[in-house]
Amino acid sequence: MSGKGREVLDELRSVLSGKTVDALFPPLIFVIANGLLGLQAASIIATLTAAGFTLLRLLRKQELKYALGGLAGVLIAVGFAYLSGSAENFFIPKILSSAFMVLLALGSILAGKPLAALMSHLTRGWPMEWFRRKDVKPAYVEVTVIWTLLLAVRLIFQVLLYRGRNLSQIFWVNTLIGTPFTIIVLIFSYLYGIWRLARLEGPGVDEFIEGKPKPWKGQRKGF
Repeated sequence: MSGKGREVLDELRSVLSGKTVDALFPPLIFVIANGLLGLQAASIIATLTAAGFTLLRLLRKQELKYALGGLAGVLIAVGFAYLSGSAENFFIPKILSSAFMVLLALGSILAGKPLAALMSHLTRGWPMEWFRRKDVKPAYVEVTVIWTLLLAVRLIFQVLLYRGRNLSQIFWVNTLIGTPFTIIVLIFSYLYGIWRLARLEGPGVDEFIEGKPKPWKGQRKGF
């Protein structure tokens, strides 16, 4: 594998290192159980499945945030479905989440604080002053614009599927435009971001922190 390929894989592992199955498996159980046993049984089984993942991670002393996130997500989704008496409403929280992300990304652009820069700052701990530089910031603005457009397309698909009321189809398409979609967006964002930073000819974050003068080598790894 090329050096760039290994670099991309390392970046993906740093973002998707959690046990994402904890969030993906309970919805699958819900769809299957709903078809076989009905809404009430599906709600109970999906909740117990998510709780089981959380307990398993706890006993193994593993990272709990993905399991807890999955459990909270299932409880909210089950609440929507059970209280409304409609299994399709299990996926309303995903639609609301997508709508929130579109508004958040768009709002960050309008506010001059691109979401891509904020996310990178929070996850990597790089100084915010570096992200604000005129020879750095445009890369993060452009990536955030790409995120906004792709998230809006995903939201449209989710709304159209929900209106179609086909539970199995909603699940499989939501799964496809969930983690796989995220992986593709992250790969593209990383490659485009590194390329754009090189074109802007600003300092790499390490060079900025160390106060090195021109000529800079630029950002070589990490976005």
